[in-house]
Amino acid sequence: MIAGWVLAAAAIILTTPSLSDITSADQESFLPRSYESVQATELGQKAFPQQATSTAIIVVKRADGQKLTPADEARVGQLAQSLKAKNIPRTSGYLTGPPAVAPDKSVQVVNVGLDAPTPDDPALLDAVRDLRADIGPELANSGLTAGVAGDVASFVDNEDTFNNAFAVVGVATIILIIGLILIIFRSPIAALLPVVVVGVVLSITTGLVAAAGKAFDLSVSQDLQTILLIVLFGIGTDYILFLLFRYRERLRAGDDKRTAMIVSVQRVGEVITSAAGAVIVAFLVLLLASLGFFGSLGPALAIAVGVMLVTSLTLVPAVISLLGRYVFWPSKAWQRAPKATISHRLGTAVGRRPALVAAASGVLLVALAAGVLGYKADYDFSAGFPQDTESAKAAQDLQRGFAAGALAPTEVYLTTSNGSQLTEQQVNDFAAAVSKAPGVGQAQPPERSTDPSVARVNLLLNENPVSNEAITLVREDLRGAVHAAAPPGTRALVGGTTAIFADINSANNRDLSVILPVAAGLIALILALLLRSLVAPIYLVIAVLLNFAATLGATVYLFQGLRGEPGVTFQLPIILYLFVVAIGTDYNILMIARLREEAREGNEPHEAAAIGVEHAGPTVAAAGLILAGTFAVLLLAPISFLQQMGFAVAIGIVLSAFVMSMFFVPALTALIGHKAWWPGHGDERPASGPHTPPEPTTVARG
Repeated sequence: MIAGWVLAAAAIILTTPSLSDITSADQESFLPRSYESVQATELGQKAFPQQATSTAIIVVKRADGQKLTPADEARVGQLAQSLKAKNIPRTSGYLTGPPAVAPDKSVQVVNVGLDAPTPDDPALLDAVRDLRADIGPELANSGLTAGVAGDVASFVDNEDTFNNAFAVVGVATIILIIGLILIIFRSPIAALLPVVVVGVVLSITTGLVAAAGKAFDLSVSQDLQTILLIVLFGIGTDYILFLLFRYRERLRAGDDKRTAMIVSVQRVGEVITSAAGAVIVAFLVLLLASLGFFGSLGPALAIAVGVMLVTSLTLVPAVISLLGRYVFWPSKAWQRAPKATISHRLGTAVGRRPALVAAASGVLLVALAAGVLGYKADYDFSAGFPQDTESAKAAQDLQRGFAAGALAPTEVYLTTSNGSQLTEQQVNDFAAAVSKAPGVGQAQPPERSTDPSVARVNLLLNENPVSNEAITLVREDLRGAVHAAAPPGTRALVGGTTAIFADINSANNRDLSVILPVAAGLIALILALLLRSLVAPIYLVIAVLLNFAATLGATVYLFQGLRGEPGVTFQLPIILYLFVVAIGTDYNILMIARLREEAREGNEPHEAAAIGVEHAGPTVAAAGLILAGTFAVLLLAPISFLQQMGFAVAIGIVLSAFVMSMFFVPALTALIGHKAWWPGHGDERPASGPHTPPEPTTVARG
């Protein structure tokens, strides 16, 4: 088995393409073409082909804080020409002049186009660095200072913060896995096993995902590599721990190393398969998303989980059975069952007072879930960045001098319905009308395209262009006013950053309303097949959805309530879907399968709950602590949305493992009793197979 795996892994790694071959960073391309912002972007690219991929905005002001003089304005013009003459790679335009001077004369801007095949081209970052290096000497002794703002400049300023945050997460993941498993099993071999296995699976998975992308013409986000790593470490560690805990239990019962592994795979294999099946289904449901980002993410993650499933049922058992007792070397603690353990006491509490435990854990989840009622999506990444960087300070100066939307103008396109030429009267009347549209602070002069049927007017909104207020404004009021202002025989399209986020908001709401119910139904079906029951899957799925709401609510309480932030990042619900709903289901499946197993051993529901929590509790706790701890490290990052993501996933996994799986589900199962397995008889003792020796009938008691 091991030799076959080595050959197969080598063949896949050597013959499949690189993941970078199918990676795309173009966010608009992930929206369907039916959305207006995408149609506006496509029209703009055709009508204004000289339009740059991105823009760097040089914001110039007087060092003494006074108003710009005519001489200063002329000096800014000289700056633009001098920089243009340097032919900095990937830059173009260098546009300045009277429209670029703030009405209060506080700042003047130079708009520099940044051209690259993709928005994430590293050459764009170098272009901003080169601009900054040349601006200082050009303005020396002029009494003027300048800063470069814009998305690319912001990324340059925060690149180290991002890289350090994800590097810390990667290191923390490995340290947590190794450290916690060392504490549990006291064996370096057991501790290193998940790290080595996940490393192999990641290499195989990236190759298979890239091959599938090539075959089916799929593109993936540049974030996929990081998400794959986290998902594989999360589920991979879970499945390996499921096996190791059961293997140790069988060795303690007196089985030889091969029989112990046969029984372990027989008992846990169905659990791992069902858990992986639920996660794969949850990921594949993302194909129903209208946002291409989610649609491409789903198959990639499903492939990863599928590879991890096969690995967990073949390679991992082969390696462990080959090592035998040495997998726990040098510790001898595996030979004796611990007495008076915390898990035993918790199990006893659940078994004795299931009604109290179910009520207490349920009330906690409902109370946290109530926070969802105050949820607001936040699209402003820049507000979460450190505000002492050059790009942040330049953006603040820009927004003080111009309307709040100056950093990301709303692009309004006017085009004729039949391709005929737009008249000057049509363009001017339209520009005058849209300048008075709701929420518009300033309107820039209209631009004519080389295509006579197209013109563009850039609108600067009064609101921060990525705020909820601006997004709501564009979606509900501004678009309607712009459409109404189009002269007869023409049509108007609203594009730009705010319009894109407005459409992403609509698509995101639609996707979640479809994905969550469909995933819940399919996961319930998998649970029904596993448990041969219709009752248990219903309350298990309700528990998972309640846990999702509780996690989002807890995040709202902390960040919107205690910290006073305008909202939580709009990506959070789908992140919670990936890491809390999908992976958190693993813990439920492990616990309910153990409860059924203990019931089959002849234990009454209350006793089965007590023993189930005692035996499955340590596995769930260990797996939950590792994954939660990994994300909790993001709380140390100085970027708000990374902190939100870290807290939300960490608290979600903690709630999944410790509240839902260890208390709520076992207590509810004990309360419902034999009816939990209706209409089947999943809690009845099955006929013993040739490799199904009974579990030890005596349970260690403290």
